[in-house]
Amino acid sequence: MMFLWALCAVPMGVYNIVQNFNMPLQVQPHCFMGFCLISWAQTLRYHNKWPTWKATLATAMVACTFAGAEAALILTLRPVYLDGHDAGILVVGIVAAILLAAGLLPPYGELWKRRGRVIGINWIFLSMDFFGAFFSLMALVAQDSFDILGGVLYIICCLLEIGIFLSHIIWLARTQQIRKEAAAEGKTFDDLLSRYEADSTPFKFAERKSKRRIGTRGLEAGEVTADKTNDSKEGHLSSRTGDA
Repeated sequence: MMFLWALCAVPMGVYNIVQNFNMPLQVQPHCFMGFCLISWAQTLRYHNKWPTWKATLATAMVACTFAGAEAALILTLRPVYLDGHDAGILVVGIVAAILLAAGLLPPYGELWKRRGRVIGINWIFLSMDFFGAFFSLMALVAQDSFDILGGVLYIICCLLEIGIFLSHIIWLARTQQIRKEAAAEGKTFDDLLSRYEADSTPFKFAERKSKRRIGTRGLEAGEVTADKTNDSKEGHLSSRTGDA
């Protein structure tokens, strides 16, 4: 997700600069890219267990590649746009919108899996990103003319992030009684969830299992059964041979 967000900042920065938006709007995508790349580097270091030097080098190389691609696009598209041909910059803006949405869609898969619960997202970072998109939208409104595609970029970001907030708020409301009962026993919701899973007891708020995982488990179970059957057959044949 962090890498996709950093990637979407490239066409977004190109679009904002070529369209000659307000200076804060031209700077904002690059700040956004920087923060996302730092978060991505931390993911490489702590989640993927890369050495610090390797994660730093990879991030620096990606940052240089993004900067070079953005500079090349700006130098190529700006003269064309000033000549009155806006097809190229429109394509860049559409790509930015698609990448931005793609970067925010993976959390919705996790929300479905956990029945609306948000895990692994920093609320401070998400709030900063939401207000950044909101105030960028307001800056567009304050311009002499409102750029529709630029507005769509920030509206997509705001709506998808509002959806994440609402999903967790609804989950908190639905599980309020269960969490209260668990707290009375000195336990957390996760403790309760683990107990139900250990007992194989149906639970309304248990994590959904994807069909792929279920299929894999079924295949593994079938292999185990087949192995046991083969072992029993071999044992039976061995006993008969011994009797003979």
